[in-house]
Amino acid sequence: MKSLSVSKAVTALMLAGLVLLPLYSQLSGNIFILTLFTRVIILALAAASLNLIMGFGGMMSFGHAAYLGIGGYAVGMLAQEGVGSGFIQFPVALAASAIYALVIGALSLRTRGVYFIMITLAFAQMAYYVASGLARYGGDDGLTVYKRSDFSGLIDLSNRTQFYYLCLACLFGVIFLIWRIVNSRFGLVVQGLRSNEQRMQAIGFPAKRYQLVCFVISGTMCGLAGALLANNTDFVSPAVMYWTRSGDLMVMVILGGMGTLFGPVMGAVVFLLLEEFLSQITEYWALIMGPLLLLIVLFGRGGIMGVLGRAGRG
Repeated sequence: MKSLSVSKAVTALMLAGLVLLPLYSQLSGNIFILTLFTRVIILALAAASLNLIMGFGGMMSFGHAAYLGIGGYAVGMLAQEGVGSGFIQFPVALAASAIYALVIGALSLRTRGVYFIMITLAFAQMAYYVASGLARYGGDDGLTVYKRSDFSGLIDLSNRTQFYYLCLACLFGVIFLIWRIVNSRFGLVVQGLRSNEQRMQAIGFPAKRYQLVCFVISGTMCGLAGALLANNTDFVSPAVMYWTRSGDLMVMVILGGMGTLFGPVMGAVVFLLLEEFLSQITEYWALIMGPLLLLIVLFGRGGIMGVLGRAGRG
């Protein structure tokens, strides 16, 4: 109970801080912190979607950033063609991500282990090179989004505070959906497949079908993060799909704690704030951050949520 109370208290403090951050930004006049945490929340959403298949489903996807790019390009390309309505852009971003996840999942789930990882990576790199070749939409240079998604006056995405709360609401909504999925019959089957796929198949569950549905849901959630990211940066480029971004998302999940609801959020906050802090100190920040993350992963079994649990028991 003590370990649970410690982790819950830290999680509650983190969530309260995220909710009250715009108030602090307004009172202090620090606009940058609001911009920074908007990006943190969007990538936390992407990490949470990866955690659904990696932490709960045991599917180690190394191409998850592809959905970030697909969601972002859906918004950017529609805006470029004169379709500025968010009621069109966002559903198209979600549908495109879901279709791509369906294709990747249908092929990659025929394999397992390192083969599964490499196939997901290959598809992500394929999306990267396709985006790089889209000369009409900027190619390697990327695509500028000159106007953010329009929701007919219901919410103004150009307003930093409103956009921040939209991203936060999407994050909470995705976490709630993951919680419902994980605790449903469907989610219990997916977790059972992670533990022992052969046994679950032996008692009559169609393993690939359950895993594919979970894979598509995860990709669709990440597509939502991509649509938000394009609006946040007013820009989308092939770089967002590169394999290193998928690696960043995996680090966030592992750092926070795989298979926990709020672990990816905590991992994203710590990872991105550490990245920002070190980059202000030295241009060689990656040389410091790499060993730090390695030490945390090696000695902090279960990520930050695991450390909090052991600290509570101690």
